[in-house]
Formats: sequence, C-alpha cells, structure tokens
Amino acid sequence: MTADQVKGKGFRCALLYNLEKVNKGVATVLDSSFSEMKVHQVMREIAMVKALRPNLQKYFYHTSINFPPEEKLTGEEKKNIALEYLAEMGFASNQYAVFEHFDAEHPHVHLLVNRIAYDGSVVSDSRDYARSEAVLRKLEKKHGLRQVASSRQAQERAVTKNELEMMQRTGEPSVKVKLQVIIKDTLKYFSNDSKADTKDFIEALERKGVSLLFNQASTGFVSGISYTYDGMIFKGAALGNAYKWSSIRSMIAYEQERDGTSIRQANDRARRSIETRTRGQADRFSGRGQSFAETNAGDAADRKTKIRGGTDLTRPFAAGAARQAGAEGVRDRSMSKPANGTLRASQRTAKVWEPLAHQAVPYRDLGRVLLCTDRDDLPAIAKDVTDAAYLKRKKKRKGLRM
Repeated sequence: MTADQVKGKGFRCALLYNLEKVNKGVATVLDSSFSEMKVHQVMREIAMVKALRPNLQKYFYHTSINFPPEEKLTGEEKKNIALEYLAEMGFASNQYAVFEHFDAEHPHVHLLVNRIAYDGSVVSDSRDYARSEAVLRKLEKKHGLRQVASSRQAQERAVTKNELEMMQRTGEPSVKVKLQVIIKDTLKYFSNDSKADTKDFIEALERKGVSLLFNQASTGFVSGISYTYDGMIFKGAALGNAYKWSSIRSMIAYEQERDGTSIRQANDRARRSIETRTRGQADRFSGRGQSFAETNAGDAADRKTKIRGGTDLTRPFAAGAARQAGAEGVRDRSMSKPANGTLRASQRTAKVWEPLAHQAVPYRDLGRVLLCTDRDDLPAIAKDVTDAAYLKRKKKRKGLRM
C-alpha cells in the first residue's frame, strides 16, 4: 500500500469533491463520524470543534490509501484498514470521513480528517510521512497484503499515481522512468569493466543526454549527485537508493583527487545547460525575441483566443511586442489593457505548470480543492467583512471616487 498525504486550511472543498464523486456513482461513503453526510451539517460540526483551536491554520488532513490492483478487498475490509490507519496515526478521537473511489484501475480510499480532536488537542504532523510508511508496512503484514519495500530499502523509486496514469494514456514511460533505465543500463555496462572511472561514467551519460550535477565541496569531497534529463532535474535519492552517489561510487573506479577536475567540469557543463534552458523559457514566456509580425503570422483563425466577452488576443501587447508595434498599437487602449493583464496571467499559469507537464497530472485541480480555505467555518457574518485585504481595497476605491 501507498499513501498520499495533504494538509490544508479547508475541509469544505475536499468534502464537496468526494460527495460529487458519490453523486456520480464512482464513490461511496464507507464510514464517518458525522451525524449526517450533508455539507452544511458536516461543516457545522467541524466549526464547533475548530472553535477549540481558532488560531490553527492547517487543521485539515487528507490522505488516500492506494492498494495494489491485484488485491481483492471488500468495502468492509478497506474500511477497517482505513480506521486502523487513522488510529495508528493518532486520529483516535477526531472527526473523519472515509470514501471509497472506483474511478481508477487500482482500489483506493480517501480519508478526510480534522487534526483537532474533541478535547482540543492537535495531532502532530511531525515526521508524518515516515510514520505513515511504518503504519502501512504494519497493516500489510496484519492483513496479509502484498509487502511493499520501504523507501529506505527500495533500490528504485516506484512511479507515482500521476506517472502511472500518464503512461497509461500516452503509452510512453515518464521522464523519471526513462532516466532510471538509462542510468541502470550504463551502470550495468560499467560493472563489467573494472577500469571504468568517473570520467568515463560522466561521458557515457552525457552522450545519452543526461547531465550530472555533483554536490562537491571546496575540498573536492563529493556527498551527492543529481541528474538532469529532458529539462528536469532529479536527485539521486528521488530515483532510488541505487542511484545515490554512495551506490554509484562503489560501482566505478572513483578517486577523489584524480576525478576532482572531471567532476568540476561536468558541473560547469550542467549548469550552463540549465541556464541556457531557463533563459530560453523566460524569453518564450515574456515574448522577447519575437517580432510583432512573427506574432501575428500564420492563420489568425487558428490562433485567435477568446476570453471574457470575446476580447481578441490575436495581437498581444507584451512589452517587447508593444515597442515594435508602434504608436498605433499603443494608442489602442481598449485592446492593450485587457490583453496585457490576461497575457501576464496566462504566462504565469504556463510557467507554473510547465515543469509538471510531463506527468500530465489527471487531478491537477485536486490540490487546489484539498487546500482551499473554508468560509463556512467563520462566524455568521458577511464574508467580505472578514477579509482584511478586501476592506483595504474597498477603502482605497472609495477614496479614489471621492
């Protein structure tokens, strides 16, 4: 079993998300501590307990327990495992709800929990990932489930749920899996050659498009390694124990004094490659290096973007484009204002999600759903009154009107 954990400031959005799944027939409620599984009633009960710790920000705890696809468990068995997991994690006297989802190829349950107990105490989140892993190994043995190697024992990190779903849709391995295969094949080749040194290892990977970043001290001592491939950087530990520097150096002929220069040169090449790629991405998002004519070239019908009442963003007025557009484009205030703001927003969005594009995250909105802030938790007063930023903006607008 594996568990994905999230801690946030709101309970309501996650509850709505799961209840919507129930309404669509792809989920069911296995168990709950609430008197009635309706949004207003659940939030009323949550608010009563939350009042015991009004200053606690991240009081919401969510985890999904994922079972191997071959495990055939009944709903009752999944419920018992979920409740035992909560008890082992310290949520013995906390509000909770357990949902079973049927929208994936592997069985899994979602647990929504209030970290604030009925007596006002708060369940600590210290080392919760390590504790969760230990609890899962214990439950696997107790219920006779397939044993999963712990992260400390695993030589190779398994693919995540998002990577697995992406690979199922595209039919291609993820960047991490491709990188693991490349390094593994290279190490297998070098394990049969006792004369291969660090320089040979670096050059072999660079020929395959993998750059290496060593954590090298001024004394020349190397304490870690990272890999850059296909625009992404992975620490050795993120790929698995077999890819850490402590494992790599035992498989090649490494000498600190002899290989220090080769390692520094490899670091310089990797950093230059990263800087070049980052600069290219920044230029692409800002619109630099692209003339106004090039921006508007091609079939306008295919490139036209319509937003909010049909604003035409075929002619973007980014900083570089506006200078080349001339006075005529700048004078067109009706287009420049909405285009500027909208383009900046779209650029920020693209820049945030580009590093995650390889995973094609299927539940990209789920993070925002689980981390939103509850408004029903607050006292029964106007919502905007509780928003200090809103009041500040309102006063500023009033002053401008006067």
